[in-house]
Amino acid sequence: MSDSLKTGDVIGILGGGQLGRMLSVAAARLGFRSHIFEPSPSSPAADVAHAVTCASYNDEKALCKFAKSVDVITYEFENVPTSTLDTLEKFRTIQPGREALRVSQDRVIEKDFINNLGLATAPYVPIETIYDLKNAIKIIGVPAVLKTRRFGYDGKGQALLKREGDAEKAFKAMHGQFSVLEGFVEFSREVSVIGARNATGDLVCFDPGENVHRNGILRTTKVPACLNTSERTDAVLLAAKIMNKLEYVGVMGLELFVTGDGLIVNEFAPRVHNSGHWTQNACIVDQFEQHIRAIAGWPLSDGTRYNDIVMENLIGADVKKASKLAGIKNVAIHLYGKTTIKKGRKMGHFNRILTE
Repeated sequence: MSDSLKTGDVIGILGGGQLGRMLSVAAARLGFRSHIFEPSPSSPAADVAHAVTCASYNDEKALCKFAKSVDVITYEFENVPTSTLDTLEKFRTIQPGREALRVSQDRVIEKDFINNLGLATAPYVPIETIYDLKNAIKIIGVPAVLKTRRFGYDGKGQALLKREGDAEKAFKAMHGQFSVLEGFVEFSREVSVIGARNATGDLVCFDPGENVHRNGILRTTKVPACLNTSERTDAVLLAAKIMNKLEYVGVMGLELFVTGDGLIVNEFAPRVHNSGHWTQNACIVDQFEQHIRAIAGWPLSDGTRYNDIVMENLIGADVKKASKLAGIKNVAIHLYGKTTIKKGRKMGHFNRILTE
């Protein structure tokens, strides 16, 4: 890839979900074309992308053809198969880079990485056998959460242990996958920071948002988060430290717990993030355009926020109230084009500007 992309250049996006959809719209606003690579024959991003390749992530021929047709490659999800990346990297630059994916794909590797930076996480112990789990409970105690090391999201791949006797049931819930036991953290609130970094090392963070989860799924993000000046500064510095260490290019979402002893890192996502959707209606440049700017070699926006705002996900049947929301002042609706409603499925979101 040259120093910066120009009008008409093509951005390849792995994944055709709602994040790929919104990245495609942002790319089009800047004069770029998007090419989606997605196994599903009907995806949210397909409605707005310039081109779509529908093929398996193991289809080497399709991957090669896709790579040759684009100028840079990015992704909307972090669990991209290693073999896919190996094939694509022969032809085009992938941003964010391989190291960010390697670290974020495995919860133990991620926590080791964060701890080695001198940053705090919840206590954790890697688990391979039921004996590992029983010993880990003695170290960490209960309550605790057992999570798969890979592929978990939105509360999936997790089991809560309220007492030692829950060990067998929780271990079986992992279905043979390697896992990690995480101790509970006493926190007052959960916040997230959306940061962006380009190849020259310029780094910008949006204001931290305060998150509320329900059943393991993000429900709302409110900005500004209820943080003091020191906490707000620390949140941004933590994100910057992680991105700089990874020599990161693109947008990253960093989730943090606010505790009496300071901020504790939960996890980071090497991509645009659900908790950053508020930027679409409170900033001149949102997280999606910021990501496109970063990977295209363009200058970053300064991330200035012009309104207090709350983002709320439309999950499952919530989407049926979209037409009613349209009649509410200061509400902007973002639907993902998904026609099948499922319990726990993110169908869209809306942003409401706070006037008081």
